Amino acid sequence: MANSYRTSRNRALDLARVLLVDDDVTSRLTLQTVLEAGGYQVDAAASAAEAVGKLDEREYELVLSDLRMDSPEAGLKVLAHARMMDYKPATALVTTYQDSRDRDHKDSAMVLIEPEDLPDLLSRVADLVSERATRKVERQLRHAGN
Repeated sequence: MANSYRTSRNRALDLARVLLVDDDVTSRLTLQTVLEAGGYQVDAAASAAEAVGKLDEREYELVLSDLRMDSPEAGLKVLAHARMMDYKPATALVTTYQDSRDRDHKDSAMVLIEPEDLPDLLSRVADLVSERATRKVERQLRHAGN
């Protein structure tokens, strides 16, 4: 039994960690369930302030944030804070509804999630995590060459 605990613990350490930020409990739980079923370790936050606290406490490979939460631009503030972190997580906006104003934010990777597109979410998340890993290796190689 101790061996299976150790194996599960080691496996958990190998999974990409995702911070999911959404103030809508139904959307947050649905997306969290899909991401965890896809093999990701997910920490969830219900507000921008909670997300910033989590970003300061732990490293994430990916930060997915709803755009509108406690303020109309709360999600952008979360992503801006994430981008300032030394470990440079991948970032994306996630919304469960389509609003033309959301498409105006070209400085972020926009991931529009509609209920019938949930299977596509895992593919998009995998792409973002992979791109982040590639950028991290490139940074390490540049620094090693100096």
